[in-house]
Amino acid sequence: MTGILQKLYANLVKNKITRNVPQERTYSDRNNWLLAILIASVGVSAVILGARELKWLQRWELNAYDRMLRLRTPEKPNHRIVLVTINEADLRATSWPLPDKTINQLLTKIESFQPRVIGLNLYRPEQKNLAVGLKNPQHLIGLCKMSTIANPAIPPPTNLPSQNIGFSDLMTDEDVILRRVLLFASSNDQKCATNFSFASLLAIDYLQKQGIDYNFHEKTNAFKLGKITFPQLTSDSGSYESLDAAGYQILLNYRHPNQFTQITLTEVLNNQVKPGIFKDKLVIIGTSAASIHPGFYTPYSADPAQPARMPAVLIHAQIASQLLSSVLDGRSLIQYWSQWVEFIWICGWSLLGSGVVWRWRQHPLRLAIVGGTVFICLLGICIVSFFQALWIPVIPPALAFFVTGIGVMTYTNYHTQQDSQIIVRQVETQKEAIEQLNTLLNANTGIQDTHNHFDTEEKKTGDFLLGGRYKINQVLGSGGFGCTYLAADTQRPGNPICVVKQLMPARRDTNFLQVARRLFNTEAEILEALGKHNHIPSLLAYFEDNHEFYLVQQYIQGTILSDELPPKSEKQDEKFVVKMLREVLQILIFVHEHRVIHRDIKPGNIIRNQADNHLVLIDFGAVKTMQPPTSEQTELATVAIGTRGYAPPEQFAGHPRLSSDIYALGMIGIQAVTGIPPHELPANAETGCVEWHQWAKITPELVAVLDKMVNYHFSDRYQSAAAVLEDLQKIKLSEQIG
Repeated sequence: MTGILQKLYANLVKNKITRNVPQERTYSDRNNWLLAILIASVGVSAVILGARELKWLQRWELNAYDRMLRLRTPEKPNHRIVLVTINEADLRATSWPLPDKTINQLLTKIESFQPRVIGLNLYRPEQKNLAVGLKNPQHLIGLCKMSTIANPAIPPPTNLPSQNIGFSDLMTDEDVILRRVLLFASSNDQKCATNFSFASLLAIDYLQKQGIDYNFHEKTNAFKLGKITFPQLTSDSGSYESLDAAGYQILLNYRHPNQFTQITLTEVLNNQVKPGIFKDKLVIIGTSAASIHPGFYTPYSADPAQPARMPAVLIHAQIASQLLSSVLDGRSLIQYWSQWVEFIWICGWSLLGSGVVWRWRQHPLRLAIVGGTVFICLLGICIVSFFQALWIPVIPPALAFFVTGIGVMTYTNYHTQQDSQIIVRQVETQKEAIEQLNTLLNANTGIQDTHNHFDTEEKKTGDFLLGGRYKINQVLGSGGFGCTYLAADTQRPGNPICVVKQLMPARRDTNFLQVARRLFNTEAEILEALGKHNHIPSLLAYFEDNHEFYLVQQYIQGTILSDELPPKSEKQDEKFVVKMLREVLQILIFVHEHRVIHRDIKPGNIIRNQADNHLVLIDFGAVKTMQPPTSEQTELATVAIGTRGYAPPEQFAGHPRLSSDIYALGMIGIQAVTGIPPHELPANAETGCVEWHQWAKITPELVAVLDKMVNYHFSDRYQSAAAVLEDLQKIKLSEQIG
């Protein structure tokens, strides 16, 4: 008997983790995980927002802004604006600065074509006769430049009235790219005393001649042109942080650079233009020659099809175009969210990242596909929103999504490793317990325990509360190891139903009970670890009462898989089998990660949960082997661990492996497609493998997978459930499997 016990307990050792906690315990691991996910998400979001506040992410976010701007489809050209540019060829034909006579000749020629407004984007501080000879000089807008630390102020032409002068100053971000513009500013500079920018004055003058005026809202001081309000940038608008928002700034909603009509100085002076091209237009005169001014870096500078820099005259045209198009065409201004909305947005993606990893953490390939798909969706949302003129942060939520996901993955892997380390430590502890138990049994082979294990059954099925809490409703089964009941938990709202497993040691002497208690705690600990999986019943409590041990588990309401397989049902099709295999394999991946071998995979231990229609794996009750076999059980002791037809040869020999569970699952698949119970299938005399092909009509790919799962020798089978699942994913069926 000692040899048989050694085999039984050796199998038990391979299945257990333990923590010696004899008192009753309740578990809420799923709630703890939800709390951990929430804390991780909020924590990562806070760190990312902190990095954002320190401007560590601003350059990335602004680069994303530029890329999205370049992705936009070009709009219709703005025919209200015509540019007269002075290029390198024009400079070779004349001198620089342009003579006063040439400037006045150009202005007179353009005025003859009846434009609405003329903007001269050239500094003429010394010219005293500017616009002499024009019939309507009030239509001409000139410019000056405010003083800066690096450069002195440039005054306007001396003979233009102050209301016709705008400042030409443009501002760039820290990466020297121009994304925002200054419409108005207070200036104490006597040389450039205007409060209006050159471009805003052009647009205002143009619209006033159409009966549209501007004003500033009294309470908010917001600039309003016609019915359109232009929101002022603040220090933290959009993805900007600690922005110098002095003056009245707005984001520049660029048009494509090639969407403006451009005519050269030489073409105008030589009468090489159609007269109607300037009629009722806003005409802006300026230089595009890089030798005079290199221009400004813009979001289009990274476009290989565009020049590296945009001339200032084109920048002013972009600003004026934005103001005019917003008022006259309803063209959208670039909007952005408040800080609070952006915080919620980032936290939401952080939560999503942790949720995706938590849901698919056991399936790396599927996790990569889902994670990549979600990331593409994030990019799509941000890009589409930007096309609708809404600037949504993309870098912070992307970082939150991936960082939180990596954190949750690291945390789950850490927990798995910790559980595995517990298993390794407790194997040694259990070996000692088994040796002690064998010693006790060998020393007391003649002692019989006359205690009637079931003399209290009548009381327990009445008003008696087991453990002062669980009211027994129904006996599900009983045997030499104890009983299994359906019970109501009287201390939880609604008195939910749970499963109570009663495990009764063979003897009640102190030494035997002490060792049995250690083995019971092992069973409780393994159920605690495995119950963290959504498709394994959770361990709700475990306790000792009157030298009997009790496990309380989640009750899974549903139908056993046996009812869906022959002979209770017809042969199943390939789609059913593949889906069934995938679901159980996903559970086995988790179980085997904890170095646990179920050892009794069979249709009766698989339940289809009525709540979500998913399969649940039950009955990890190998602790029942603490009950030593009777004389009648001795010969069949090793066979009792496992079920005939489903258990592989090495398991009957007392040496189960991870591939033993894979074998049993493969036999369930074969039963489903053949309609024949596994123990009735013939075996090949030479290989020992079951023969079943002639009774099944399935694809060769599935045949190959099932054959490899049920090879006679364990070394010829799949060595992991993940490997089986990977091959199943390659099987293409006529219809998608849900």
